Amino acid sequence: MSNLIAIAYPDEATAHEVGATLRQLQKEHSIQLDDMVVAVRRDDGKLKLKQSVSTTGAGAAGGALWGGLIGLIFLMPLMGMAIGAAAGAAGGAMTDYGIDDKFMKELGDKMQPGGAALFVLVRESTPDKVLPRISQYGGEVVHTSLSTETEEALQEALSQGAKAPA
Repeated sequence: MSNLIAIAYPDEATAHEVGATLRQLQKEHSIQLDDMVVAVRRDDGKLKLKQSVSTTGAGAAGGALWGGLIGLIFLMPLMGMAIGAAAGAAGGAMTDYGIDDKFMKELGDKMQPGGAALFVLVRESTPDKVLPRISQYGGEVVHTSLSTETEEALQEALSQGAKAPA
């Protein structure tokens, strides 16, 4: 079962840096992420969600593959690929994968303009390798599905890391 963690940062750049660090940690097999989204509260008050997984692109690729295969049966593989890619992209654009957008927008409404939050869906992690790498950025835990004691330990690590000299 995956755990949802939302951490607020003072700006978008910091949230993206933490996201890049988590992607690197995933390559190192220290964490397994199911989804990651950066939510940014723009100066005009609107919330922008930046998904890490493009369902539109994945849908287009899958649609092109299946459309091409079906097109081979009817001796029109290029047309089949084009129709399949368009249908797959449309289906992918309508798909909501991972963290619920409505939930992120509800939490995002509480952010200050210019602020950002990083939402991650963590399947598995090695905290003693992950925490030292992300704690240097600080942040405030705004929501988790972790146990109370684990959530408190995470917030303490983030608070301590933000105070440490660079």
